[in-house]
Amino acid sequence: MGEGPNEVGLSRKHIREGIDASLRRLQLDYVDLYQAHRYDYETPLEETMQAFADVVRSGKALYIGVSEWRAEEIREAKALAEELHVPLVSNQPQYSAIYRVIEAEVLPTCRELGLSQVVWSPLGQGVLTGKYQPGQAPPAGSRATDEAGGGAKFISRLMRDDVLERVQQLRPLADEAGLSMAGLALAWVLQEENVASAIIGATRPEQVRDNVQAVGVRLDPALKQRMDEILAPVTETDPALTKSPNPRG
Repeated sequence: MGEGPNEVGLSRKHIREGIDASLRRLQLDYVDLYQAHRYDYETPLEETMQAFADVVRSGKALYIGVSEWRAEEIREAKALAEELHVPLVSNQPQYSAIYRVIEAEVLPTCRELGLSQVVWSPLGQGVLTGKYQPGQAPPAGSRATDEAGGGAKFISRLMRDDVLERVQQLRPLADEAGLSMAGLALAWVLQEENVASAIIGATRPEQVRDNVQAVGVRLDPALKQRMDEILAPVTETDPALTKSPNPRG
């Protein structure tokens, strides 16, 4: 990403330059998965998919995916990918127990088309770990205090007492399941059959150990339903929120 007209979006030029730059940085000959982040309203989808076909045929990527695309955009991309014999296999959306906007349209479409989800922010920007307490200042060094890096702005929509109070009500459920709050939140996400993987971030080794508690866990359906009922008043579900912003304004 950059300021120039060819440093944003999904044009043929940007895709080709992007994969080459990534391979140089990673010191690799190819990547397993190359994904298109955000839909590009200014570039014809045919150009984008042809560019991805070129990347795959050149051996620089084995599979392609999209990220934060709407259901109808995924469907159109899949049709073009099949025409070009390109393996479009994944979508990378934001998804958590508190942010479920993909469930109404994106998930059913991906199930139908054979794409799976590689989700980001499964812990709701860290809010679902329970470390943020209603009526209290956020812990020092947490995302909510990161003014310079933009973390505080990104998490601000969740730093409301009504949200934080609901999250704290999950603690007895985590105890019942024998999990940490983070483990409970990750297990909830991984229980969705269309989710292949969840992207986690960690700044300390103990956070990684905490997160891997969720591997292989199957939550009791009644417990999961109680989670959903607790969070329902503060959960985002509007499918319109899957629409990507236009970076060109």
